[in-house]
Formats: sequence, structure tokens, C-alpha cells
Amino acid sequence: MVLNPVISKLTGKLVVLASASPRRLEILTNVGLRFEVVPSWFKETLDKALFKTPQDYAVETARQKAMEVATRMPYKHLKTPDIVIGADTVVAVDGQILEKPSDKQDAYRMLSSLSGKEHSVFTGVAIVLCQDQEDKEVDYKVVDFYEETKVKFADLSEDMLWEYINSGEPMDKAGGYGIQALGGMLVEYVHGDFLNVVGFPLNHFCKTLDTIYNSPPASPDHKSQLEDLDEIWPLVNSLSKCAENGELEPSDSGNCGTSDAASVSGASANVVGPESTCSCNWEEFPHKIVDLMDGFKASKALFAACKLNVFDVLSVSADLSPKEVAERIKASEEGSARLLDACVSLGLLERRTRDDGDHVYSNTEEASRFLVADSPLSLHGYILHCNDLVWPLFSHLESAVREGTNQYERAFGKKSEDLFQDAYYKKEEVKLRFMNAMHSIAKVTVKDLATAFDLSMFKTVCDVGGCTGAMAYEFAQIYPEMSVTVFDLPQVIAMSGRFQPKDQTDRVTFVAGDFFKDPLPKAELYILARILHDWSLDKVHQLLDKLSKECNPGCHVLLAETLLDEGKPKVSRAQLQCLNMLVQTEGRERTSEHYRDILRSSGFHLLRVHFTGNLLDALFCIKT
Repeated sequence: MVLNPVISKLTGKLVVLASASPRRLEILTNVGLRFEVVPSWFKETLDKALFKTPQDYAVETARQKAMEVATRMPYKHLKTPDIVIGADTVVAVDGQILEKPSDKQDAYRMLSSLSGKEHSVFTGVAIVLCQDQEDKEVDYKVVDFYEETKVKFADLSEDMLWEYINSGEPMDKAGGYGIQALGGMLVEYVHGDFLNVVGFPLNHFCKTLDTIYNSPPASPDHKSQLEDLDEIWPLVNSLSKCAENGELEPSDSGNCGTSDAASVSGASANVVGPESTCSCNWEEFPHKIVDLMDGFKASKALFAACKLNVFDVLSVSADLSPKEVAERIKASEEGSARLLDACVSLGLLERRTRDDGDHVYSNTEEASRFLVADSPLSLHGYILHCNDLVWPLFSHLESAVREGTNQYERAFGKKSEDLFQDAYYKKEEVKLRFMNAMHSIAKVTVKDLATAFDLSMFKTVCDVGGCTGAMAYEFAQIYPEMSVTVFDLPQVIAMSGRFQPKDQTDRVTFVAGDFFKDPLPKAELYILARILHDWSLDKVHQLLDKLSKECNPGCHVLLAETLLDEGKPKVSRAQLQCLNMLVQTEGRERTSEHYRDILRSSGFHLLRVHFTGNLLDALFCIKT
């Protein structure tokens, strides 16, 4: 095999695949290549309209993926790779690149356009060769190429199309199909490298490696594929759309701008070339601090897009122009265009150019799942809660730090004790906003909580402060023998019917009461999710002491809270949530050890702790 002669030359070298694709990993592993996987952080936001052909776009995306990893590793991993491999695969028909479908209708549109036709699959590959220099800077050289494979779909019937779409496979595949799986049934023939369609052109890659390591140097009269980084970096700068820094404008003064790739990777000053007049470098420019400075802008862009129903509008009609979006959300065309482009840079929307030259926008897959208001796992309600309640409170964070108290009165002109009164007792829209927020969080966290421990032995469960019942219904679905009682304030129970699922079960019931004052329903397991952090330590003890008195020995409690334990995943998110408690309520987040002590004083023993990696962690306790 053509790869065999270069295997010995790669021995002892640090070879890195800048991709998390399991298909590329499998292809390269199967030929005996030893490598590490370091997924690229490059945001695939290059404007396709700037490229003459789909293959040009694929190659440039592959180069930026590989360069991001190559330049990041010496700083973030404290080691320089010898070779970094980047790849990007696109499906194109009639010169138009097909992205991953945003929903089933989009998948139908894509697959229908391919039915009975031949299309092309292009994979761009970039190989970055890295060499440490005596002055401790790294020299980068890039070899890139692309491979094209022709694929012909059979004439697809409506039944076959929808059978494949309903399998769910098209939703994370470029072009809406995966040839190595069920999508193979749609294909009539393949002309070219089959593995290229899977995601990596192995034969072309092996030949290129052979050229790099076994061929004599190219003559001076013939320009080599190896390019110094000072030749490629201006192109990177001109094409990158950087969410953190905005679009980079060319500078007449010769001052250095920072592209998306440079910003994320931390490339040092010499990457712009030995003759550049740029004076900035990675160690001197505070990229992380600047990213944090701009973080609030990204949050507010997300909040505004949700408040204006941008994602809902694009879920009904994809590929809308800024003018069309503006008409639907009742906003200015200029303002809408800027917000749409900001959402593209954040990876929330996709943009393409129509035949008439206009830019049109559609939701990404993630936006369709989590930002459209009526999607099953929508965070829309919680985002509006953050925009309308949390954002104003956080604008008074300095005062909260100085005073050590919540800022509800300063932000809204009301005393702190009115927080839950507003949510539960007053205006209906305020109550609904709060319940929508709690419902959103419950939907995206409940599965991890319900499966953190094996709870199949419990037949009767009480979800204390269970709000809309989102958690209760999920527990009942996962554990068919379990009956769950939701216990919450009468005003909450009265409105919970608005959130009941269509396939509701009679194993979920609702009981009204105040968990500080009224008896709790009898159960073998009590769930307290996002309850204890809202209250002062005295009230936490009060609630747990009350629960302990009503529980028999052997009764269990499942707590769901954001733990502050050092070393856990996303610990920074937990610390920020602790600030959230400071500006909002009298409560706070705590460590698992703190909860262990609190539980022990009320007669509970903490059995296990599980860090879910999402917004809430799980603690499993027993009454002793």
C-alpha cells in the first residue's frame, strides 16, 4: 500500500487529526496510522458566496480547521504537533452546497433535489507540517488538496424518502444522507473514491504523504503545494467571520487585525510573515479577556433574537432575506440584517446566497432543537426569563457585591420578598414567564437526572416544587412502574395544565400546598430539583427538618442542584450561577460537601454524587 513507505517516517511523530468525526477516525485507524484527536474550535462561518467553487470552500475550511489546532496546541497543550490533518466534506448539486438539514422538511427538500440526479461530494484536506525553530517560534507549512466523487441517486419514491427521513439519520449529515449507513439504499452508483463520500479520501491522502516524505524538493521554477504561513494567513484573515471580533476589515495602515482562527488559536506574531509590520503577538494580546468583555454582547444578541421570535419565524419559512425577516418580526431591515449576521457568527443561524444575489438565512440544527419556542427541548422560555429578569438584576452586580444582598428592589422598584410573589401571585404573564423558564430547564436536564442513578425500585415519588410537571412526566416515562405526585403552590398547580404533554399519563398527579407549611404527600422517594439553592441556610434546614420528620427511615431523596465542587465539568458556570443567586434571592449554590453536612444535620446520609455535565448535578440521599 502507498502508505506503508511513510509509516516508518511518521514513527515517533505527533500526528493530530483536527476532527471529532468518528468516520474519519475509523478510516485512518484502519490503515495503522497512530494519531491523536484534537477537534478544531474553528467556527465554520466562511461566506460561501466568496468562493468560486464548492471545492474551494471545502479546502479553505479544512485549512482553517487544521491551522486552528496547529497554532493552538503549542500554547494550550504545551507541545507542538508534527503534523495536523484537517478535513471538510461538502455535498453539492448544480454548484450549490447542501448543508445539514434544519428539520424534516428541509431534509425532504434536499433529498428531493438529489433524487434521480448525479451530484458531487467534495472533501478538502489540509496537512499542516509544524517545526519548532531555534527562536522558539513555530514554522508552519501547508499542503492541501481536494477529492471529488460523483454519486447518483435512484429515483426515490415518496415512501422511501420519508422512511429514510423518519429514521433520523439525515439530520446530522451534510446533504441529508450518510452513504455508509441507511443512506446507501438511496444510491444507484458511485464514481470515484467511496471513502471520500464517507468523509475522508484515503487514497489521495496517502499519495500526498508519499509526495511529502519520499519525493525530491520541487524546482524553483515550479511552485510547490507547500506554502509558508505568511502566504495563507492574509486569506484566513479576509475570509473568517469571527463571532468574537466581527468581520475583519482590510487595513490600509498595515496594522494587524485578528481573524477568527488567530483569535481562537493564539497564533504568535510571526505567523503573519517575516516582513510584516505587525507588532502584536499572542502573549501580549489578552484574547481571553477580550472574549469575556464581549461575552455580554453575544448573550444579548441571543436574547434579542428570541424576544423578537427570529428562530420561530425561520422555523416556519427557511431561507428568508433580512427584509422578509424584518417584515415578520416588525423590525427595521437594517437592524434585522445586523442581528441575523451576528447570529450567523455565533453559530445560531446559517446564511447562503440566492441566485438573485441576496443573502438568506435559516436556523442551524441546534437552533431548531433548542431555540424555536414550540420545539420539545426549547430553551426559549428560560432565555426570555434571563432577558426580562436576570439581565436587569445583573446590571447591578457591583451593588450586590458591595451590599451582599439581592438587587430586586433596585432593578424593579420592589422589595426582595416580592420575587416569588411576582412569579406566583400577580400578573399572569409574569407567572407564565417564570413557569416557562422552569419548564425549559426541566426539559433539557431531566433525562440526565432521571438516569444518574437506578431509581427503578421506587414506586411512589413526590416531586417537591415540581412546577409544570415536566420532570415528573419524564420520570414516569423512564420508569413505567413509577407514580409521581407534583407538589407545588395552588397558583402553580392551577396553571400546570397548560404544560401537560399530549401523551400524559395518569401516573402523574398534582397536589397543591406550601412545602414550608403543609404536609407533603407520602412517597418512597422525594425529588427536590432547583429548590434548596433559592433559600437561606436557615430555611434550607427548616425544609429538610420538615421532610425528615415526615419520612420513614430508608426513605430516599434526590437533590438536583448546580454544585460548586472544584474539578467538576463546567465549574465556571456553577460559579457564575452563584453570582446569579446573589443578585436574585437570599440563596446560594453550594458544594457537595456542604450539602453533605446540611443533610447530615437533618438526619439524611449522602450516598452518591453525580456530575451530569449539564446545568444540574444530582445528589442521592437516604433517611437514616
